[in-house]
Amino acid sequence: MVRDSPTAHVLAVDPVTAARRLLGATLIGRDVTALIVEVEAYGGPDGGPWPDASAHSYRGPGLRNAVMFGPPGRLYAYRSHGIHVCANVVCAEDEVAAAVLLRAAAIESGVEVAALRRGPAVKPAALARGPGNLCSALGITMSDNGIDLFDPSGPIRLILGDECAGIAGPRVGVSKAADRPWRFWLAGRPEVSAYRRSPRAPAPGGSD
Repeated sequence: MVRDSPTAHVLAVDPVTAARRLLGATLIGRDVTALIVEVEAYGGPDGGPWPDASAHSYRGPGLRNAVMFGPPGRLYAYRSHGIHVCANVVCAEDEVAAAVLLRAAAIESGVEVAALRRGPAVKPAALARGPGNLCSALGITMSDNGIDLFDPSGPIRLILGDECAGIAGPRVGVSKAADRPWRFWLAGRPEVSAYRRSPRAPAPGGSD
């Protein structure tokens, strides 16, 4: 069993609590520092404490999603549509699957570096808006999958700050459990992404 870092115990909680805890945290990645302004919580397998049909871990552990099963504080990285890398922070107890997707961040330092990675036409507020753009701006790659985000010598680091009150709403683009209000964001931040409901999801009110 892999031991979690001493700081990671604060994320050994349910995914919704962890998501709220991550709002306002600082993410440092390869010469860029960013404030996390939007997150989404994801649970685990059917029969677990937080069954979630939209979670990668819903059908149990496998090669792709093994990191989701703990310990907390690890980075779970995956490719969306085989193209964009997305970053999640693993939460809950070791061997219990749950994670929080980092949806958007505000670049606080290293703007020039982030702009080089994202392209000259991208406005500052959009540099890390959306999960794939966030990873691109901070230089997060699939090779970072499984790293300890609380390791002070790690390439990608997470620093928790004071808890922030966020707004809750349904998750973006999921076709199952689409009404679950497990997306959280900081009010008034231009970096937060727009809500888009999946066309494959039931009509509002027809899902959990």
